[in-house]
Amino acid sequence: MADLSTLLDDLAAESAALDALVAPLPPAEWTRPTPAAGWTVAHQIGHLAWTDEVAGLSATDARTGGTTFTELLTEAADRVATFVDDAAAEAAETPVPDLLQRWRNGRTALDAALRAVPGDAKVAWFGPPMRPGSMATARLMETWAHGQDIADALGVRREPTDRLRAVAHIGVRTRDFAYIVRELPVPAAEFRVELIAPSGTLWSWGPQEAQQRVTGPALDFCLLVTQRRHPDDLALRATGSDAARWLTIAQAFAGPPGEGRKPGMPV
Repeated sequence: MADLSTLLDDLAAESAALDALVAPLPPAEWTRPTPAAGWTVAHQIGHLAWTDEVAGLSATDARTGGTTFTELLTEAADRVATFVDDAAAEAAETPVPDLLQRWRNGRTALDAALRAVPGDAKVAWFGPPMRPGSMATARLMETWAHGQDIADALGVRREPTDRLRAVAHIGVRTRDFAYIVRELPVPAAEFRVELIAPSGTLWSWGPQEAQQRVTGPALDFCLLVTQRRHPDDLALRATGSDAARWLTIAQAFAGPPGEGRKPGMPV
């Protein structure tokens, strides 16, 4: 994968692209429902603002030895199933200019905090702790995926970029998690994943001789692993029964299995 500086630059670019999409919207458009049940455009941006803030706090803890993130987890222990949604709902009530500025401030602070984490330190998160580069990758994936929800709500088709490589990478790396979270046996053999980037470059993961394979457009793979499209609506090809099953359960995000999208949404 790319180095931390490149990943953070890509995260900043992805955030700026989404900012350019939502900033001109009148306040009424921020109440528009998105494909995520119960979430409006404001919920989506509120979620990104909150998670960027929390990630920044955790990155700061990794540098200073602080406990702010641990205290947040302790505080939320009695509402584990709802506290992420609660944070998004609370943020969605904020006046649009204030919410937009909060998101901008949070992502700027996160960038600085991740760049300052010592090289041998890990950043605590809701799943296993991760290196700063992995945190930047996860934030890029989330920003792109929630941006897709907003684009779908607005009827906008975004032009894909090679920033999708980070999203695809985390989608491949979370293969085993998709099985574990569903209490399914994890395939013993590695898969081969070959994707055509928006620029036309071939991206690949896994041994070239692997019998289980997934091929297709990188955009489609990213839509799949973030569960923003149903597999039936994507131009992905699976070779082998294990690979075919993976396409029905893949998820690049932490937490319980998502419901995904119903078939019939155009890419």
